[in-house]
Amino acid sequence: MPAKTSQPQDESAEAPHYHGHRERLRERFRSAGPDALSDYELLEMALFPALPRRDTKPLAKSLLKKFGSFAEVIHAPEARLREVDGIGDASINQIKLIAAAAIRIAKGELQQRTALSSWNDVVDYCRTSMAFADKEQFRILFLDKRNQLISDEVQQVGTVDHTPVYPREVIKRALELSATALILVHNHPSGDPTPSQADIQMTRAIVDIAKPLGISVHDHIIVGRNGHASLKGMRLI
Repeated sequence: MPAKTSQPQDESAEAPHYHGHRERLRERFRSAGPDALSDYELLEMALFPALPRRDTKPLAKSLLKKFGSFAEVIHAPEARLREVDGIGDASINQIKLIAAAAIRIAKGELQQRTALSSWNDVVDYCRTSMAFADKEQFRILFLDKRNQLISDEVQQVGTVDHTPVYPREVIKRALELSATALILVHNHPSGDPTPSQADIQMTRAIVDIAKPLGISVHDHIIVGRNGHASLKGMRLI
């Protein structure tokens, strides 16, 4: 008698009644729009291509239970996604495709506008790209004299609570790009965007080096799952 072969996690058989459920979800999405669907239903639909022969509702609910929200699921690190029972490579690829699309769209919105006149787009892009990362990242948006984006670069990636930043290297890169203004951004993986004393001191050091060279530091934005903080808005710079 031939040995049974186990199916990969992303390829288990789908019972016929799931087809009807999928069609009802698709129809509700088409007729009423995405706002008519809950987070788990939207995640179910997002997983359809990765799991064509499987009920995606249990996996969607498990992911939301572990991470808390749709945004946190799609931005979760791959290693943590693999901790969820029933997930496989195809599902992870699908989830990360959605995350990449969200970041690309947010960046596209920012590139089409003047940064200072579309501050909400700046904050949305920063939160989309960094708020859910599991390590601190220090990002710089380099702007020209019209405050339009020249370049968006992650300068450093650190640990869960620290990123080394070298003010002279920041300004050196700004001069290389002929940037006349900067927006500094980093994330707090703890979720709390409140600036630390080290954040404030580092920002002031960059401001002090940049000012004599005609480079403005418009702001330092700190993002986290629980919101964002602006050092300029808090009058810390």
